[in-house]
Formats: sequence, C-alpha cells, structure tokens
Amino acid sequence: MTQQMPPQISLSDFIDRHAEGAYVVDVREADEYAGGHVPGAVFAPMSNITPHLPEIPRGRDVYVICAAGKRSLAMAELMTAHGIQAISVDDGTNGWVDAGQPVIEGSQPD
Repeated sequence: MTQQMPPQISLSDFIDRHAEGAYVVDVREADEYAGGHVPGAVFAPMSNITPHLPEIPRGRDVYVICAAGKRSLAMAELMTAHGIQAISVDDGTNGWVDAGQPVIEGSQPD
C-alpha cells in the first residue's frame, strides 16, 4: 500500500485560512519559533514531534508550517499517518514574513 502525500496549501490561501482561525503547528526549533512565528501557532519541533502528536486535534484541518516548506511537508506526512488532517504550508514562515504578515517575536515555547 502506497502512502499518500499530505496536501499542501499556497501561502496566499493559508493567509485566508489563518484569518478564519486555522489551527497552526510550527515544527521549527525553539530558537526559530522564539525569533518570530505566525500568531497562534502551536510549537511542536520536528526534533521532538512525537510527544506533541496526541495534543494535535483530529477531525479538522491542521496547518503545518516551518521556515520554507520542506520540514512542514515531512511532518505533515508523519501527522497524516497518525490520523491528523495535516496540510503543509508552502513557503512557510519566511514567505509569511515576506508577505508582510505579522509575527510574534520573543515568545518562549513550552
């Protein structure tokens, strides 16, 4: 049986979903997250994702973001295998910043 790749969403569509209250998981590392993240993004670093999986909601879309889209795609694939409706955000946080969207800086993740 072949594993299906998780869906991806363009940055512009993600901006719309975020404005509608999307659930966002940031899989970058602590220093990256603290340096600036999408408002409301839940911290769940790729290097230690497993303990966070039970906390991620099922039954709704979950938008997975990293810096540029590569790590988020890998983690969205992992989450999909665990029954999470994960969608990788193209262009990631870097694209979010480049689009002039707000970030929360200096927040310390749990």
